[in-house]
Amino acid sequence: MSIILIVFIVFIAIVILIYNRLVAAQQLVNNGWSDIEVQLKRRADLIPKIVDTVKAYAKHERNLFEDLTEKRNQALVAETLSDRANAEEAIKAPLSKLMAVAEDYPDLKANENFLDLQNELSDTENKIEYARRFYNGAVRKMNTMIQSFPINLLAGIFGFDLKDYFEMSEAIILPDTQFGD
Repeated sequence: MSIILIVFIVFIAIVILIYNRLVAAQQLVNNGWSDIEVQLKRRADLIPKIVDTVKAYAKHERNLFEDLTEKRNQALVAETLSDRANAEEAIKAPLSKLMAVAEDYPDLKANENFLDLQNELSDTENKIEYARRFYNGAVRKMNTMIQSFPINLLAGIFGFDLKDYFEMSEAIILPDTQFGD
């Protein structure tokens, strides 16, 4: 009788340990996604400021401004991870074009506000990349755990599912902004 009790206690302890490991992995994934959302929101908040600054110099680029604003709005309302990744990817082309337009306007290139915004955007793009790497690493760890024996026997019972990676291509390429060049 005592052997059965010991086996039962060991089994319960293993189940608790597995559950706690899955919860910890889930929290890393949630934390990683939260970091990505903070940086994507930061970029979305920078876009109108950059557009307004460039508008003052490049009035004939109206279609570009409208396209960028529309794509930004689509990214902000995307509901699934896949839709968000696609929407964020769609922002890159018009935003890169907008930054390239600035190269045609020496006064804009020398504008301190624009240079600050450009540097902020560059910094944000780097932070998005770091956050995406952290998130994808946490997803990889959790997915590996969920698919590994014996955890895979309990993961589904406890409601832990495989997570999607947040895939994006390269960051937006910005002109060199050091010393206003």
